[in-house]
Amino acid sequence: MAVAFYGKMPSLFNLRESNVSLAIFDLDNTLLQGDSDYLWGKFLVDQGEVDGETYERTNQKFYDDYKAGQLDIFAFLAFSLEPLTRISPERLTALHAQYMQEIIQPLIHPAALALVDKHRQQGDSLLIITATNGFITAPIAKAFGIDELLATDPEIIDGRYTGKVSGTPCYQEGKVVRLIEWLSGNDLNLENSWFYSDSHNDLPLLNRVTHPIAVNPDDTLRKEAEANGWDIIDLHSESDSR
Repeated sequence: MAVAFYGKMPSLFNLRESNVSLAIFDLDNTLLQGDSDYLWGKFLVDQGEVDGETYERTNQKFYDDYKAGQLDIFAFLAFSLEPLTRISPERLTALHAQYMQEIIQPLIHPAALALVDKHRQQGDSLLIITATNGFITAPIAKAFGIDELLATDPEIIDGRYTGKVSGTPCYQEGKVVRLIEWLSGNDLNLENSWFYSDSHNDLPLLNRVTHPIAVNPDDTLRKEAEANGWDIIDLHSESDSR
């Protein structure tokens, strides 16, 4: 079933049949109308922090691999985390504040905020789970008012990023691994749980929850959702006029 969200969406959440204990949200191209990881790379190019032509070409290649489900996550992380090792913490803070204001805020659609708020109002535990690293995504999660975030964790030693990953990358099956660890530490389970995602890369987790929801899905996920009778929703229609 396809459900489109428009305007103030008075009947936005008629999908719901009972209370849920945990509402999980993918971030890029799900809550956000774009990919924060890819856009951060483009932002660094625009700010002159990385070599423009070479970096942008490689960034695009990794993004295409991701969409095709062929991403070498460790090769990508070695590439994407490297700039964090060269830029001072103070400069990174300033850059991210600018990135949030200029790039991310326009990508937060009212429908996504309404979806999160509906789960909040119903007393659900809220969690964002994303392959994008925590440096990029922690402030974005805060913009949605969500305290709990599972993201790929960049290693930090003596206050500086090392360019390495701490723990399991939060990607594909890695999302399941990280979520199981988080659940065990928070006295929660996946009984009557929801997960919203746009990507076939999230099928391992979508197949674990009670209510998998495809949000503006890619072609592969759309076919899977239709075959399994999953709800398909649109969070990005009628772009915000801000």
